[in-house]
Amino acid sequence: MFITQDLSFIMNARKCNMPFQYRLQKILDFRIRKKEEQLLVVQRAQQAVNMAEENIRKNEAEIQATKDGLRTADPMMYETYDKYLNYLWEKAEELEQIRQKAQEQLDLEKEKLVRLEQAVKVLEKHKERHKEIYLEEEKAAELKQYSELGVTRFFRQKQEKLEQEEKEVLAELQKIEGENGY
Repeated sequence: MFITQDLSFIMNARKCNMPFQYRLQKILDFRIRKKEEQLLVVQRAQQAVNMAEENIRKNEAEIQATKDGLRTADPMMYETYDKYLNYLWEKAEELEQIRQKAQEQLDLEKEKLVRLEQAVKVLEKHKERHKEIYLEEEKAAELKQYSELGVTRFFRQKQEKLEQEEKEVLAELQKIEGENGY
């Protein structure tokens, strides 16, 4: 009977305890959201670099095709081919500059992403440490409750034992008194 009351006491005590709540959760969520947004920016910057590299490849293919056409062209067209090749080489330089700018932008965006990831990791580690501390405190409180319950149960059992001994002594006294005729 007492054991069931003790267990119900523990269950009620556990229900009252609040689950772990991180006090900086809103900041952590904000930083995670910023990191995800930055990741999208990095992906767009990577796409820009890829597109610039694809344009360079297309221009190089056009240069190669023009050189191949020059070999089989009529000598009257050499000047036109030369002008077109010069135009394609200038275009190649411009495309390389565009690629370099896109690459620089990508590098900057990656640096921002790394800083944002570090900020998130710092808060996540902080959250984990506080959660561990919280769990340790919960465990200590639970052990304290069990300890208190053990002490209470010990005293109840001791009291019941004393009451039982008193009843036995009274029964013996009544038996003795009954035999002696008192």
